[in-house]
Amino acid sequence: MVSNGFRSLLVGALVMLPACSFTEDSLWPSFTADDPAGSDTLTADAAADAEQDDAGQPMDAPVASAQPALGTSTFVPPGVTDGQETGTFVGKKVVELRQELQRLQGQISSHNGQLQQLRGQLVANSQRYHGTIAAVNARLQVGTTPGNPILVQQFTSAQADLDRLSQDVASMNSLSGNIGNSSTMSAFLAESAKAAFSVSGAIDADHRQLAILEDEVNRTDVLIDRLLKEVSNDVRRQTNYVSTERANLNLLSTGIRSGEIYGGSLMNIAMANSAGGGVSAGSAINTSGKRPLIVIRFDRADVPYQQALYNSVSKVLEQRPNAVFDLVAVAPASGGQARVSLNSNKARRHSENVLRSLIEMGLPPARIAVSARTMVQARTNEVHLYLR
Repeated sequence: MVSNGFRSLLVGALVMLPACSFTEDSLWPSFTADDPAGSDTLTADAAADAEQDDAGQPMDAPVASAQPALGTSTFVPPGVTDGQETGTFVGKKVVELRQELQRLQGQISSHNGQLQQLRGQLVANSQRYHGTIAAVNARLQVGTTPGNPILVQQFTSAQADLDRLSQDVASMNSLSGNIGNSSTMSAFLAESAKAAFSVSGAIDADHRQLAILEDEVNRTDVLIDRLLKEVSNDVRRQTNYVSTERANLNLLSTGIRSGEIYGGSLMNIAMANSAGGGVSAGSAINTSGKRPLIVIRFDRADVPYQQALYNSVSKVLEQRPNAVFDLVAVAPASGGQARVSLNSNKARRHSENVLRSLIEMGLPPARIAVSARTMVQARTNEVHLYLR
């Protein structure tokens, strides 16, 4: 007789390895049965047994993606050398340019101060956000009730921290624009100092001071370029980071509602494994003869399919980041026209719920085509997910 422990392991293996058949055999092994409604695909009972089996096993908790490194440079202007008035027209021009350069370097000092302050805020808000997310994931990992109010409160706190991070990035982006204005002013001063050499009526002292001034303007211009480049890189990396975390946070809210732990957003999984662009699903294709990745049988209320669905799709996206899926609502073809029509409507509603779950998990709607059909072999309403 097969032991209960062995039976649980076997059922868990069937859930974690849903049937599929496509060119990349390295994703999962193909099963031999031709009937997609056969016993080797996911059923409601199998999903429930898998949840019980997983409850006693440790599971790696997903963590928020690490905040990308911020720049560490400080930008101190080189200063402006004092000069003497010569009384000539060029001498007066040198005094004006020197004063403009002093104002410009004052702006750079101000930009540097704002940058260091924003970097500190970004780090502090990120650390607070990661700490809250870690606490939520730790609680979900050991199991909790759906919609746990403590986790809801922690989620709200994490969401506020992420909003503050977004505001910090917006402020840094605004700072980048101000630095760009300073760069324009620096270029104007460089051209003015260069042009002053060709103005008649200057004495040797004027040209000596102009040479010093021109050198200091050029060094200031190099400093501004470095500052602008570093701030732009910070903005780009932090913007991507916040966008990624928003997607992960959306999936975390789904996990809190169900009391289950998931991984990262499905879209983030795909992006992490591909440098390519997005793919449009287009219209559904003929799935006859193909083996579904997963079959969900709605033979009772509240079928716990979300975890197995997430595991199946995330595994595919790790191997095929640009994968497109066909979601098919399947209704039994027996029982007369009225019964078939009723079952078809129920199957469509089930497929809409599965589609909503996939979208909440981060899979873009453009990656999923939805269709419906009846099957003689089906004994209850089902939803099949195929790899395009």
